Amino acid sequence: MTPPAPGDPRQALGRRGERLAARYLRRAGLQVIASRFRLRCGEIDLIALDGEQVVFVEVKARRGTGFGMPADSITRRKQRKLARVALAFLSGRGWHERPCRFDVVELLERGERQEIRHIRDAFRPAPGL
Repeated sequence: MTPPAPGDPRQALGRRGERLAARYLRRAGLQVIASRFRLRCGEIDLIALDGEQVVFVEVKARRGTGFGMPADSITRRKQRKLARVALAFLSGRGWHERPCRFDVVELLERGERQEIRHIRDAFRPAPGL
């Protein structure tokens, strides 16, 4: 798949989704500690702390449900990629023993209305990645 060009409306929607998701998570009591954490093997949209638990958040934004709900686009391959990046993040901070989970925040825009859905513990990576 070709990445969106700069100024692409999909890219703008994605960035807006990340901003709204971060604000939503903060209001829900999580502490957002990183955004767009990027390595060569992939990127995690948001990383937050929920108490001692590290929360890796994939943000998915869409303008409609014609292709399903936003979270439906997170494949097993994408989950493995997120898990590898998460492992590198934890290792880089010496947080090997900290509990963690993978959440999804969906942003669905329907005209002027925006719906946010937070899916806690949306998936668990397969053992051995």
